[in-house]
Amino acid sequence: MRSSLLAIACLALPVAFAFAAVAASAAEPKPSAEPKPTGEPKPAVELVAHRGESYDAPENTLDAYKLAWDRGVPAAELDVHLTKDGKLILIHDADTKRTTGGAANLVVKEHAADELRKLDVGSWKSPQYAGERMPLLDEALATVPPGRRMFIEVKVGPEAVPELVRCVERSGKSPEQLPVISFNLDTCREAKKALPKHKVYFLSSFKQDKQTKKWGPTVEELIAKAKAANLDGLDVQSKEPTVVDAAFAKAVRDAKLALLVWTVDDPALAKKMVDLGVDGITTNRGQWMAEQLAGK
Repeated sequence: MRSSLLAIACLALPVAFAFAAVAASAAEPKPSAEPKPTGEPKPAVELVAHRGESYDAPENTLDAYKLAWDRGVPAAELDVHLTKDGKLILIHDADTKRTTGGAANLVVKEHAADELRKLDVGSWKSPQYAGERMPLLDEALATVPPGRRMFIEVKVGPEAVPELVRCVERSGKSPEQLPVISFNLDTCREAKKALPKHKVYFLSSFKQDKQTKKWGPTVEELIAKAKAANLDGLDVQSKEPTVVDAAFAKAVRDAKLALLVWTVDDPALAKKMVDLGVDGITTNRGQWMAEQLAGK
């Protein structure tokens, strides 16, 4: 009898431990691939920090991007030019006059990266940023946290695409994290060929004909160009009076293209764009705009 009871106990123990393990597993919180909701309302659109958090920090600098990431902005945008020695360096203008406060007026394509990186591109914004340098694209991409995106605006022609590809591949970031944008359609086309898994968007502004009062290019023209180059969408100017209305947005959606707008710092206009269903809004004030759209 004693041996029978011992046998039953031996059989029962593993079952008990199994039930205990299941119960413990159910009680433990499971790790989630998605961040837990904070309870704060989020804007229903992707906000893109224009040249970083450039309202507060000097544009196209590592400080501007660090500020954007620290503030929780989901995406940022940067501009790159090609240097004389074939490097992609962060700067919006073709020369350094504005971002050095007039201290140096160097044409980017005529100078090597090392020479350009000696310039102070922070003091013009504020004394607290004195000594800030122009980063290379590699350095800027290295700042992008998991789950965030960096829109790379190529300010020059397709000659920049080979170095763009090298930088993107070296970065280790996913294609989803690094969309490419440009006003140069040839650059967009070649970038899409070279980086087929990356989203590529055609940038455009609008001008009004003084005689006809019509705005151009038309949405039909933009869609045709994007489709011909096998692009993923349009990233267009939006300022009052805005060309981007319900008909414009519908035409882009019907063409199965994404629609992003730039550069919007007016909350009323941003809310109008959200109501139209745009996919992204580029702004100089990422965190502040998020608060405005969330109703704070």
